[in-house]
Amino acid sequence: MNLQKTNYKSLKNIFMKKYTFAVLSVLTLLFASCTASKSASSGDDLFGTTWELEYISGPRIAFEGLYPNKKPQITFDKKETKVYGNNGCNGYSAPYTLNGKSLTFGEPGPTTMMFCEGGGEQTFLKQMEKITSYSIDKDGKLNLIQGDIPMMRFKKVAKQ
Repeated sequence: MNLQKTNYKSLKNIFMKKYTFAVLSVLTLLFASCTASKSASSGDDLFGTTWELEYISGPRIAFEGLYPNKKPQITFDKKETKVYGNNGCNGYSAPYTLNGKSLTFGEPGPTTMMFCEGGGEQTFLKQMEKITSYSIDKDGKLNLIQGDIPMMRFKKVAKQ
């Protein structure tokens, strides 16, 4: 009788270990699939937000000197596949192409023609022409990238 109890306990322990392993495996797969679906729809994090420039690569002038009155902003229009906003002085719009994390901008349309202090308007538009991809960092900042180099960084300023 004692031998039967020992065998029963051994079988029960083996069953519980396998059952626990199976449950943990399923939970791991569920969490992994949730993460994968978020990154697959990552292009959606560009839309429904106005982004304000907080860093631009290249010029040897202080950021505040480039944009003394207003910081550039960008908004992505998913339906029209255009971006629009303010380049620090004048309004602009341009087509864009988005494929995964690859992002390029077309030729901007005419801007409102107003004299702009600081030279930031042309710096902004020239940098936009060089962009090849984007990323959203852990702080929710939008980085526009040329090759592997972040050229412009934006923060969220308004939800639409």
